[in-house]
Order: sequence, then structure tokens, then C-alpha cells
Amino acid sequence: MPGLSPIKILGNVKFMSNNLKLPTQKASGGAKGWAEKFFKDRDQEPGEMSGVPQTIPPWFFPQKPGYKYHQKSCDKIGQDFKDFHDAMIDAVQFGHQMWKLQAKFQNLQIMAVCAIGSPGCLDGPELESLIKQAPSCAAFSGNKAKHRDAVAKGVSKAFKNWQGQVTVPGLPWYPAFAAFPGPMAPPMPNIPMPLICCISAKMSDIIMPDTMTQEMDDALDGGLKNKDPEKHYHALHDAIATVLSLAFLMWLASQQVMLVLGKGPIPTFAPPFVPVGPVVGGDNLAIPGHLMT
Repeated sequence: MPGLSPIKILGNVKFMSNNLKLPTQKASGGAKGWAEKFFKDRDQEPGEMSGVPQTIPPWFFPQKPGYKYHQKSCDKIGQDFKDFHDAMIDAVQFGHQMWKLQAKFQNLQIMAVCAIGSPGCLDGPELESLIKQAPSCAAFSGNKAKHRDAVAKGVSKAFKNWQGQVTVPGLPWYPAFAAFPGPMAPPMPNIPMPLICCISAKMSDIIMPDTMTQEMDDALDGGLKNKDPEKHYHALHDAIATVLSLAFLMWLASQQVMLVLGKGPIPTFAPPFVPVGPVVGGDNLAIPGHLMT
């Protein structure tokens, strides 16, 4: 099955809904923010109010609609935000695909047809390093790299919360194990089921944007936060988390859990009087590939 299928335009619209304006009314340090007197005291020129947005949908709005110099700044900075947003969505998609190749279920208990897995049964690497290594953002440097690291750490933390609480709640994965004609059932694949059947107490951390956004905010360098008094970084993180949360929700429902090889003994097998019996106290082979397809 495919991995994440993010809808990037939702992040664009989500950011636009904040109606953020440039120049900002607040400024970091001793600098002054936007004030009406700056516009009144400007050197007027013909056609200065003919500015039209070039970045669609617009990520920032000018303090004075149509003022071409403000509009130019909004277009330039908005495009930079958009490029970062798209690059990080691609990076998470890449990291998640790498995670899928290595993820596996482990320490399952098989009782007849049912597979039982306690929290922690889904094993896989953390997403943070995989996201940072993605081709779309691996070359980032300076403050851009700090923002990348915050997104990677925040998404990884939320995803790890979900992964750590995934369970297999007695799903009927092995119908052949209800009455198997032998002393030991050999490794057999499970009946494919959607991953969303493997419930997690922390599923809301990846299908709702709030936790993911907060984790990104917390992971961002404090110096960068101080330089952004109007919290544009929060709006950016919220836009990224909105896209990813919907993508994770669609993935949970579409991803099939398959090729989980279960095996186990049949203690009641005693031919010719008891020629078949259920698997009791079985387990599974913890090898990657359970979410690969």
C-alpha cells in the first residue's frame, strides 16, 4: 500500500486563514514594528497602490492592501514559507516511507485464531533522523536547519507517542490455528487487516494537529522564537501539522497489516484420539515487512 498522501494545499489555506500581515506590528529587540505614521510619511509615487499578489494563495497580506512594496515583501516571504512547508511535508513523507520498510510487530501472543499484542508491540526507528536525511531538506543550513530540526523532532515525538501505544486487541488473524492437524503450527501469514484496527491510546497525537503543532513549537530554538514575537512559526507549524494529521488518518485506514508470520504449539494434539487442536501460547516472527506493502 502507498505511504502518506498529503494534501499540501490544505496547509496553504490553513496558514492563509491566520490573516498574518507584513510588516509586523511587533518587532524583536529594540526595533519598532509597523505603525500608521510610517505609511503617512512615505514618499508617494505614481502607481504605488497597484500591487497584486503573486503567491497564490497568499501566505501574508500587506498592512496596506495594494501597496506594491508591502505586497512584494509578502510575496517573497510567503513563497519562502511555502517552499519550506512543501519541503518538510515531502521530508516527512520520505521518512515515513523509510520507517515502513523497517517496522515490524513483535512479542505477539497467539491463542487459537486471535493475536494479542500489548503496547510496544509495533517496533520501528524514530522518524527524526529519517526526516532530516530526506533529499528535500538535508541541505538546509543556518536558521532554516533549526526550523527543519524542530519540525522533524515534533513530528517524530507525536508519531512515537502513537507507535508506543499500538496494540493488537485479539484480532482474528489466524483462522487456521483454531484446529490445526499437527503438534506445531508452522509460520503462517495473518489475515490482512487495516492498521487502524490496531488501536492506540495515542492515536489522536497523529490524526489531530494540536499535539504535533505543540511539539514542533517546543522543539524550536528559543532564540528564533524571541525574534518572532507574532509567532509566525506557530502558524507554519500548524499548517504543516494540519496536512500531516489528515495524511496519517488516511494512511491508518488504508495501510494493510500483512505477512505477520504466526506460529505455535498445539498441546492438545494427540492422534488418533485428538487429531486437531488450537494453537496455545504461540508467537510471531519479528521480521520487517509487516507494513511494507
